[in-house]
Amino acid sequence: MGFTNFARKVRDSSLPYGHRVVSLRSCVQLYRPIGFEATVSYLAHRAGPFRTDEDALLRALGVIEASRAAWQLELRAYAEERTEAKRRGLRSPRPCEPNPNRPEYWYGARREAALHAVGHWRVRLRNAGFTDELSRAVDLCAADCLEADGATGERQRARLAACAEALERGMEPPAYRDDAATYFHHRDLLRVVRLIRMADGN
Repeated sequence: MGFTNFARKVRDSSLPYGHRVVSLRSCVQLYRPIGFEATVSYLAHRAGPFRTDEDALLRALGVIEASRAAWQLELRAYAEERTEAKRRGLRSPRPCEPNPNRPEYWYGARREAALHAVGHWRVRLRNAGFTDELSRAVDLCAADCLEADGATGERQRARLAACAEALERGMEPPAYRDDAATYFHHRDLLRVVRLIRMADGN
């Protein structure tokens, strides 16, 4: 079932309320640019306690629909650009070109949502109990980001760049095959690094 069908169920007051909440979570499953749990948390932050309040539930749906609609506009524009590029003989996009096919930020509130997600991911990663050097370094970057309301200085950006480089290096093959748990942890840390950069306006 697609996003639009789940959204219709969220609005359907004839359904049990719990089913409508589950349908909203299904919408999130299909559009979660800052991660599933972080997106759910951000919707509650923006709309209120949607698990128990119908007005908040409908506000949350409006928030995610607006962001997804903005993303789809960019998708259409990108598709038109690629069609034109192919006519000029550029069959494949350059690796450095932005590609919106997989959304990686919240359309319509990029910085605000990223900052919220940094806080959410920081708690999640701390609760996971990782104490390795890279985890501590990313946690420090996240703390600086949250304390400065997203803004970071040159020293923090340099530390963040070093973390990103180390994480990317640690995820090169055969990292997944050798230690899948560490690979996925590094992937989550790298997501936090990207969110911190978005919160800083990069």
